[in-house]
Amino acid sequence: MLVKEWNELPKFMQVEEVKPYYKVLRKKKGQLILKRIFDICASLVLIVLLSPIILFFSIWIKLDSKGPVFYRQERITQYGKVFRIFKFRTMVNNADKIGNLVTSKNDSRIT
Repeated sequence: MLVKEWNELPKFMQVEEVKPYYKVLRKKKGQLILKRIFDICASLVLIVLLSPIILFFSIWIKLDSKGPVFYRQERITQYGKVFRIFKFRTMVNNADKIGNLVTSKNDSRIT
């Protein structure tokens, strides 16, 4: 389901300030379903078209430094659900454990 029922929302979202926006979203359920279908189809087409470039960068990262090609990170949705993202790794393996979370000019952790 794209839009949860009001009573299924987290308590911090069940406030009067959110209610007008919630009502608008509930009315656009069909549009949200069409948008979701479009997003999935467009993603599949782009993955196929960009797969040679993804392969090129994967090989380049592997040749450049040790460690995995992709960096995994957990994030949280608007409803508090945890999900994982995958990005190309641009820093040395475990860079977040080695130094600062903020990079600076000439940071030795950048690959």
